Amino acid sequence: MSNRPKIFLFADDDPEDQEILEDAIKAIDPEIKLHMVHNGQQAIEYLESCSDPDLPCFIILDYKMPVFNAVEVLERIHYHPRLHPIPKVVWSTSNQPEHVKLCLQKGALEYFVKPMQMSELAEIARRMLDLCENALDKRPQ
Repeated sequence: MSNRPKIFLFADDDPEDQEILEDAIKAIDPEIKLHMVHNGQQAIEYLESCSDPDLPCFIILDYKMPVFNAVEVLERIHYHPRLHPIPKVVWSTSNQPEHVKLCLQKGALEYFVKPMQMSELAEIARRMLDLCENALDKRPQ
């Protein structure tokens, strides 16, 4: 396993949604650092400004955000080859099949519907951590 810090980039315009997912993730792994942004443009600007060692190991995108939505962020990430290996997921209140399909086509590994139950939230957080661990294990040291 890599010794690099586990950094998640979390883009969501709803502070409450950010807080509940952050709490669920940190309950499993308190060492994870979450970098929060509130729209897709901030997500892209953050990613473009990171040096390679400081890139996040995982990107969480709300589907519907101001400026750029998740699909638009995924499209912009496509133009940055150094960002391709970072696992990206979408987390949304929308479960519309066309949203899911488009996000997966644009590079998201998974599409999570924001849960109503805390037990479901813990499951989603665990899955996100597993995806991050898998990506870290594959990164060159």
